[in-house]
Amino acid sequence: MDATPTDARTADAAAVALPEVAAAHPEGGVARRRGAVGPVALVVAGGLSVQFGAAVAVLLMPRAGALGVVTLRLVLAAVVLLALCRPQVRGYTRADWGTVVAFGAAMAGMNVLFYQAADRIPLGAAVTLEVLGPLVLSVIASRRLVSVVWAGLALAGVVLLSGGGFDRLDPVGAVFALAAGVMWAAYIVFSARTGRRFPQADGLALAMAVGAVLSLPLGVAEAGSRLLVPSTVALGLAVALMSSVLPYTLELLALRRLPAPTFAILMSLEPAIAATAGFLVLHQALSVTDALAIALVIAASMGAVRSQVAGKPKK
Repeated sequence: MDATPTDARTADAAAVALPEVAAAHPEGGVARRRGAVGPVALVVAGGLSVQFGAAVAVLLMPRAGALGVVTLRLVLAAVVLLALCRPQVRGYTRADWGTVVAFGAAMAGMNVLFYQAADRIPLGAAVTLEVLGPLVLSVIASRRLVSVVWAGLALAGVVLLSGGGFDRLDPVGAVFALAAGVMWAAYIVFSARTGRRFPQADGLALAMAVGAVLSLPLGVAEAGSRLLVPSTVALGLAVALMSSVLPYTLELLALRRLPAPTFAILMSLEPAIAATAGFLVLHQALSVTDALAIALVIAASMGAVRSQVAGKPKK
């Protein structure tokens, strides 16, 4: 049975409230039983994998360029996911395929813009600005006064991070990070819709393939034959596994035992994880002001998630 428009809007709002859940668990089913240390460790490991994968991607950029790295990540991740999921391609409507194509396009756009940002500004700052996309989307969807407070807290963090002007960060890199946040918001919505139309992780695998196809001309134009250098391919595979395949698997396992609100709050720590990865792998030191700015954005993200959950009617 097809979902009614009201049902669809409700599901989209849930995906906005808990964005990472929509992205990581395409089926949308979340176990309600509270887990202990095990599932929390899986979520943290997934976050570490994503952000340290991004740090490796930054190291790869001198070899393949930002666009080349995106192409390697998406193409290799698509190959792995298609081999693991073996999705069916028959029996779907035009609307189904339109949704998965939009999901793949959002995925490609998000990655292209984020790696352009990471090539210009520190990783922690890039992820902090990017996370504003889901946060703003969550505030808009919630339509609650308390959400404005969290939005204001996030804005204060961004102003602090910019030092009163994004020229300190490199304005072009900051704009790329903010644009990546917009695409992340689109990614969230279409991820949820794809999950309702495709079983298990089939939609994710197909969308990854779409993203790979869209990014391929850009990567070839920038890097050309450098994409075929064995050592570059090996690093690209590491990025694909660390930033896509491994974290999706860990998060999917965690969501079987961890409540969605707890999961989303843990994922709000990604800017801090990114800053740590940038420091350890790329030697990108944070000032006290930068650390405080990232903390404000993390607090705003956690507060927005908790407010969304608290505002839901009890069943």
